[in-house]
Amino acid sequence: MGTAVKQANFLLPEDLLEELKKTVSKKQQSKVVADALRRELKRMKLGRALETSFGAWKDEDHPELKGGTEAFVRKLRKSTRPTRSQ
Repeated sequence: MGTAVKQANFLLPEDLLEELKKTVSKKQQSKVVADALRRELKRMKLGRALETSFGAWKDEDHPELKGGTEAFVRKLRKSTRPTRSQ
């Protein structure tokens, strides 16, 4: 089942509208605009999340990562591997 759609009226710069009409078939214009808007809103939401979470990570709260994440992961993997008996 498809997503419900509603008509929205908004203004676009004339040159942008003309480019849309020249480049995209009339049947696909709404989809192109919706896809572009969806991508831009996602980008903006991610930007806000990055801004609000900036500084949340404190090095002193994670001393186990002082040697770097690669060393930490290697240590985790090594400690969980069963010993092989030959």
